[in-house]
Amino acid sequence: MDTLTTRNIITDLIAAVENLIPVYMQNTEDQERSKGNVAFCIIDEDGNVSGKFMGPDKIRTRELYRIAWTKASQVHITGVNTGNFEKMYFNDLGNVNSFGIKAPDLIGWEGGQALHLKNGKKLFVGFSGFRSATDLEIMQKALAYIEARYQ
Repeated sequence: MDTLTTRNIITDLIAAVENLIPVYMQNTEDQERSKGNVAFCIIDEDGNVSGKFMGPDKIRTRELYRIAWTKASQVHITGVNTGNFEKMYFNDLGNVNSFGIKAPDLIGWEGGQALHLKNGKKLFVGFSGFRSATDLEIMQKALAYIEARYQ
């Protein structure tokens, strides 16, 4: 995997997530929540943004992508997963105000996280459309799949 560029990894990650979405859609709770609409955003360490929104409702997928981008960009800025940052923010733990993210603009829901690549780089990702735990898990599973493929 060290020889792959970050761009190759992102392309493969997007494909892996696309392949996992129908699997997660089989879960009744995720299916009811998403109604077939999901979105995800990936930001690399250089600030390049990639992602995708999928589903029958273009307005809903647009909103889900806004949420996914907000999750990913918040993690890119803070280095802290979205659910954890909310806990830090509202419990006044650490110097969270130094990041410049104010309460109306922060995302507290889980689904934004840093993915650590085997080549030492990080990707800052956000997923929206499923339940919070699923939003986190689908990106982790997609990365594990592509990393296993390139070992």
